[in-house]
Amino acid sequence: MSDPRPIGVFDSGVGGLTVLAEIHDRLPYEHTIYFGDTARVPYGVRDLAEVRWFAYEIIRYLVSLNVKMVVIACNTATAAALMTAQRSFDVPIIGVIEPGARAAVLETRRRRVGVLATPATVESGAYAKAISYLDAGIEVYEQAAPEFVPLIERGITSGPELEAAARRYLAPLQERGVDVVILGCTHYPLISETINRILGPKVRLISSAGQTALEVGRVLSRRGYLRRPRHADDRGSSVYVCTADPEEFAALGGRFLDEEIEAVLPASLDPDPRSSDAPLLY
Repeated sequence: MSDPRPIGVFDSGVGGLTVLAEIHDRLPYEHTIYFGDTARVPYGVRDLAEVRWFAYEIIRYLVSLNVKMVVIACNTATAAALMTAQRSFDVPIIGVIEPGARAAVLETRRRRVGVLATPATVESGAYAKAISYLDAGIEVYEQAAPEFVPLIERGITSGPELEAAARRYLAPLQERGVDVVILGCTHYPLISETINRILGPKVRLISSAGQTALEVGRVLSRRGYLRRPRHADDRGSSVYVCTADPEEFAALGGRFLDEEIEAVLPASLDPDPRSSDAPLLY
């Protein structure tokens, strides 16, 4: 059996492309639709109830395009909406928090884990809960970093402005003696070089992107939803949609994916997304 339906992936902006890139790398035959809610980025400074509403709108949009799975490639949206969305929709939905928490539990030796995240994700306590469920003896220290997402969405992934913000946010985690830091926002791997340099080689960075992609493969395999290629060159296709400025998304997203994004379609969150220009991939 082969299931040619696409995987739906969404985030508040371009950060979720880190998850998409890992899915492409591990599941190269799968079709994908990536949704960037660039008109309402960032999510991390918003109320969780508002983010939950946004997530439901986007999931409904993707489900109407007959995706076989939805990946919430946003930590804030995962914290706000994952559990209720899983109960509300028939399509399998996975988030990025549990895979990252699981990896951190396996990596820490001092049993002191830092979480660098948006204010809303920190407020939710989602990482602390997920880690405690796996190992209640691990100390978790969460640090909000509200400036990171706006900087990254502006294309600033290095330089003195980012350096100053990073040193300010990382200092409390360093003082706590953590040996693992979870990048609790899918935007943050894009600035991991700066973060890693400040923390030093003794602190392990955990990005949930790779772990999430592995979980995508496991869920699709268990359900019999994998796409079987007709031949070795039968690679999956990708469609990109966003809610504001497609040209800017294409330019910025292309740099993050290290490949050209040929077209980005404007997304309409109306009751019938099939009336928009977003094509189906199968």
